[in-house]
Amino acid sequence: MKVLGFWGAGVMALLLFSACGGKQEAKKVDPTVRVSEAVLADEDGVLQYPGRVVSSSDANLSFRVPGQLKRVCVGEGDRVRAGQLIAELDDTDYRIQLSATRAEYAQVKADAERVMALYKDGGATASNYDKARYGLEQITAKLDNHKNQLAYTKLYAPRNGFIQRKFFDASETVGAGMPVVALLGDGALEVEVNLPAQMYVRRSQLQKFACTLDVLPGEVLPLQLINILPNANSNQLYTMRLRLTDATHKVAPGMSAWVKITAAGLRSNRLVVPETALVHEKGKTFVFVYSRGRVKRAEITVHELHTDGTAIITGSLQAGSQVVSSGVHHIQDGDEVKLLEPLSSTNVGGLL
Repeated sequence: MKVLGFWGAGVMALLLFSACGGKQEAKKVDPTVRVSEAVLADEDGVLQYPGRVVSSSDANLSFRVPGQLKRVCVGEGDRVRAGQLIAELDDTDYRIQLSATRAEYAQVKADAERVMALYKDGGATASNYDKARYGLEQITAKLDNHKNQLAYTKLYAPRNGFIQRKFFDASETVGAGMPVVALLGDGALEVEVNLPAQMYVRRSQLQKFACTLDVLPGEVLPLQLINILPNANSNQLYTMRLRLTDATHKVAPGMSAWVKITAAGLRSNRLVVPETALVHEKGKTFVFVYSRGRVKRAEITVHELHTDGTAIITGSLQAGSQVVSSGVHHIQDGDEVKLLEPLSSTNVGGLL
């Protein structure tokens, strides 16, 4: 009996210890988060859109008459000068046509001059004189047209530049106006941007323009607005062209750019929050607002994402609201949370 009592007491102690340990393990630990203050965007804010550097003198070169390509004198990447021969068509048919027209012209001209001479001496009527004169004008115009058509069988570079692309090779047939080569000209550099419709309708509020390029970190290049095309493209975006007013030799067509546009009066109700505060779920976006130890989910609309890691939003929250900027994926609506200590100015990135 004593042995059983000893073992019974041990079992009871073990059960009590396990029960106490179980309660300790079940104790809830509040998630830890970091918060940031939502601040009003400037009234005159900076919008950012991706853009591309282009040359103002880019052109697709084409023949003004149809025909079979006799030869293409350049290749992709070749440097060309203004007036240089780019390509030529087989001009056999055009030479025959011009030769026949010249013979016709000589005959009509001789007949017209004879009638005009007779009219001057009173030997021809005014009606015959007018017919002769009109006939001569018509054959002259026909001759000039056929001379031009023969000349159009040769394609010349309109300006200095590089051959960016070649669309046809020798022996292929091309129609009038069909691009034969794409010329990347040496003209002034521009930046092309696609604007959404909501910004196109507010285009009068766009005031200052500048851009940055990944290849030139830290440099801000001023831009001057050239125009905004009034017709949307297939993606319902409106093309805006801006001139690089202070371009350096380091900038070249084809480079990607971020265009910054100062817009007046567009941000009176918009807030700036860290991009890390945004949570996307089931097609909606929201943030967690911190207050008195708890977080509450607030649905928002994102208007812009900036390269500095911030986002421009609108929603039910106010300027000064504390939004969770770190730890958003470990909390739920209504959770109690603990705040991380704010980073000191000398502990950049929280590395110490």
